[in-house]
Amino acid sequence: MKIIAIDREGAEHSLEGRDGWTVMEILRNAGLPIEAECGGACACATCHVYVDEAWFDRLPPRSEFETEMLDMATAYEPNSRLSCQITCAAGLDGLRVTIAPE
Repeated sequence: MKIIAIDREGAEHSLEGRDGWTVMEILRNAGLPIEAECGGACACATCHVYVDEAWFDRLPPRSEFETEMLDMATAYEPNSRLSCQITCAAGLDGLRVTIAPE
């Protein structure tokens, strides 16, 4: 599966997703600027991304914990998600995300 990631400079990266991995892990392993301070425990908002509108409703809804963390994120948008809470699966082939500003 492919994940299309737009970095903070606007460059597009086509990344190979791995079933069961989180989008945060894919972005971090590709060397993109995702801090992921909590390591994917949904305890910070340093893996904040914007999910392309065409994909947003295809994802499982945010958990209460994710919503709380996003409330503390800078540059929150309605399509904001924590990339540690999006798990790669076959149905997400072509998922497009943009890394949020720091």
